[in-house]
Amino acid sequence: MADEEAQAQPNGQQQVQAPQMRVLGQFIRDLSFENIMAQKGAPADTTPDVQVQVNLDGKKRSAENQYESVIKLNITSKAKEGDVTLFVLEIEYSGIFHIENVPDDQLHPFLLIECPRMIFPFLRRVVSDITRDGGFPPLNLENIDFLSLYRNELARRQSEEAPKADA
Repeated sequence: MADEEAQAQPNGQQQVQAPQMRVLGQFIRDLSFENIMAQKGAPADTTPDVQVQVNLDGKKRSAENQYESVIKLNITSKAKEGDVTLFVLEIEYSGIFHIENVPDDQLHPFLLIECPRMIFPFLRRVVSDITRDGGFPPLNLENIDFLSLYRNELARRQSEEAPKADA
């Protein structure tokens, strides 16, 4: 294994090969869009308040060096006046990746930071198209800081485990 990850140099030192990643495919795994405003007949001239929840998942696939990374968005748009829900969009967007030369201890953050970063622009376009086609102005999502999300999730898990260790 060490021979695969490092190559001997003429001076006797080992050189680690650079990580390699290729996007093999990407797709919408699950999608739900509910235009509640049209169903209930809410006024169309309301100012929206958009809430976006992001969840990430990553796992190894059965093929060698293939991994899947999933971005799960739950987007709710409510009218600022009256607390009326305008629409709800739930989407799971998945990418299949071929990854090599990433150490095992760095694979988890790689799947939850770098892989989502690669497929996010395509997910953003899908969300924009769906909201526009649903009768609303296109929702252009801001960039998501996947590194901060990852760090926040690690901190949350550590804080949950700390009381268990004290007990």
